[in-house]
Amino acid sequence: MPGPPPKSRRGVVVSVVLAVLLVAGGGIWFVAGGDGGGNDEAGGGAAEAEVVHKVPMPKVDDETGAMGMWTTDRSFVKTGVQEIVGYPLAGGKPRWKVPLSGNVCWSSSYVTEQGHVAVLFENAEAADPECTEVGLVDVEKGELLWQKRATDSWGDPMDFDEVAMGGGTVAAGGTSGGVAWSNDGQQLWKPGDDDTCSDNGYAGSDQKLVVVRECGDTDPPKLSVATLDPATGADKSTYQLPPGPEYAHVAATDPLVVGVDTGDAEPGTGVTDFLTLDDSAAKGKLVSKIDILRDAYEPSCDAVAVAGCTELAVDRRTQTLYLGSDKTPDDQTDIGNEIVAFDLTSGKKTGRSELEEGVALVPIGLDKGGSVLAYQEATTGEGGGVWRIDPESFEKERLLRHPAESTELEQSFDLDRRMLYADGRLYLGDGKARRLSADVSADRPLALVFGKG
Repeated sequence: MPGPPPKSRRGVVVSVVLAVLLVAGGGIWFVAGGDGGGNDEAGGGAAEAEVVHKVPMPKVDDETGAMGMWTTDRSFVKTGVQEIVGYPLAGGKPRWKVPLSGNVCWSSSYVTEQGHVAVLFENAEAADPECTEVGLVDVEKGELLWQKRATDSWGDPMDFDEVAMGGGTVAAGGTSGGVAWSNDGQQLWKPGDDDTCSDNGYAGSDQKLVVVRECGDTDPPKLSVATLDPATGADKSTYQLPPGPEYAHVAATDPLVVGVDTGDAEPGTGVTDFLTLDDSAAKGKLVSKIDILRDAYEPSCDAVAVAGCTELAVDRRTQTLYLGSDKTPDDQTDIGNEIVAFDLTSGKKTGRSELEEGVALVPIGLDKGGSVLAYQEATTGEGGGVWRIDPESFEKERLLRHPAESTELEQSFDLDRRMLYADGRLYLGDGKARRLSADVSADRPLALVFGKG
């Protein structure tokens, strides 16, 4: 599916589909990486980093899907062209490779407690390959556990847009409908054929599975968000979105935070408002609403996808949402930006980091102690880096300072990038394999790892 249009952040083009990122694994919607840099001193020599590993860019004739990047206790894992590869955490020769029968279309954002990720890929044997193949991969062992496809009411393979994992269930959805499988590959449920409603996509965590559902043929469509029983697909809680949003994106499942686009979203953000929903009862309730247009907050959600929001962080323990903002005093957008915290129960701001000249910060997750991890964008002549922000004082501590000689490489990761911070390293990856062009040089890698050597 097509990616979102690029967005601008002080001259650096930024876009997303992340995940996990990141975040995490996107992910990310809660933790994008471990607390590996806890003893680093702000601004000191201990924070100096270098490029410790490069994943070469595969040679392709056309832009090719390579969405997916994760870390485990032993491996840094990156999707490539028709494969998933596990490397040592500090880089080096691959530890394992999992071949796939087609190019990657989508992947789940986080590694489950069992060490699994879900991936959606093409059927390369077809004359016109489509995203029909759903697989479960053990990224601890480097093994494709199973590969499945589903058929529609006419017996044709279903073409999916996204895949997610939630509560032990693998769920794929899109314009063709949805299907869910158990961890051992047994088909669990499939929404009934309904000409009026369809499951656009799913998002999940170890405990929950959430769906965005579209009903009717109105413009904009009627959208609802439901928390499901992962084993049966039955609605446990449903919230009907008010008229207006054209798309809805699940930014977090616990608490349930949904980004909506009423059609006015800034390019690349995919969101005009964040809604916090209470899904504890059969009828969901709106808890708070955060307007992100007014102060130029910049999350990154794929324009039309349900999952995959990155460049934000959500702390379930304190019910806090962290966003980056381009709004600066007197609109002097060249002096930097800040990380802003919102109380999800009230929608009000609870704190912000201090502005610093020329520093553009992007939230990429939380460490194990609840501090915010933020990526510093590379600028001309200065490499990027990683900061940790105290959630109470909002004081910043530099964890990594990237070398100036890597600036051009960092800045080249403009579209569909993923960022993970774990064990004192930053993993920066591309969601697509790109052919050589004026913007993609021969030494442009698919992924970079920054660390202290």
